Amino acid sequence: MSAAGKDHDAAASELLPDAVGGHPLWRFAPAALRPFVQLARLDRPVGWWLLLLPCWQSNALAAAAQGKSPDFVQLTLFFVGAVAMRGAGSTYNDIIDRDIDAQVERTRGRPLASGRVSLRAAALFLAAQCAIGLAVLLSFNLFTILAGFASLSLVLVYPFAKRFTSWPQAVLGLAFAYGALLGWTAQTGSFAAPAALLYLAAVFWTIGFDTIYALQDVRDDANAGVRSTARLFGKRVRLGVCALYCCAAAFAELALIAAHQGIFAQAGVLAFAAHLAWQTRRLRENCAPALALALFRSNRDAGLLLFAGFFAQSLA
Repeated sequence: MSAAGKDHDAAASELLPDAVGGHPLWRFAPAALRPFVQLARLDRPVGWWLLLLPCWQSNALAAAAQGKSPDFVQLTLFFVGAVAMRGAGSTYNDIIDRDIDAQVERTRGRPLASGRVSLRAAALFLAAQCAIGLAVLLSFNLFTILAGFASLSLVLVYPFAKRFTSWPQAVLGLAFAYGALLGWTAQTGSFAAPAALLYLAAVFWTIGFDTIYALQDVRDDANAGVRSTARLFGKRVRLGVCALYCCAAAFAELALIAAHQGIFAQAGVLAFAAHLAWQTRRLRENCAPALALALFRSNRDAGLLLFAGFFAQSLA
């Protein structure tokens, strides 16, 4: 077998179950860098999309509320920051959870759990990603910088939440949705009711889609003693996710009303709600892991629909 063929086989054997197999960053990365691609979840881009979208949504809504055009510099900064901090958060999570990950089928191949990356190398990689995130944060106004630092406690607590509560998804929601506050403050330099309401929408949305994601691991989580809303809801998971998604859509509508926005923003909220309803219709307690993963990933499109409505409103 040729060297190229051996490299392809090695890459395929190291591919994680929820990764995008054909992702260019995985296919073309040197073998020595592939574990770090996995640590940062760069082969699973839906994660940084879901961190980015609340930032973009609130930034666009704030622009519309002020009668401004979109700020493409800020949108770009949020993109860079979301990729870096999602990678940092995932690396930190893998450091904390390396022993638990080794007990779960879907995660036992992760770089730290499988021993392909040392703890020291992962810590250095974490520091480098945090440095990029810090550089992005320092590019915003002082209010946003201070608000960004205030979110660190939520990020630090999240990996431990599954050990003491059946609602770790709620802790993730509080941290992951924080961009809904930062997107607004970056535009305005202050908090306001629409930002708080959009933050609540993003929190409920995150709890809902991460419950769907957790359905992939229900059996292994029970054996490992890991708690989740997927396990908590059990046979009523569809009802639970439906309730969470209804709250997300309702708070998005309230944010729209509080910001006094018009038809384009309303269309975005309605499209967002319709997508969440479509997900709920397809959801089942015992749905196959592949379906749970597909529904989870589809939330990128749900978030883009809401952003598109707010973005179009800011151009109107």
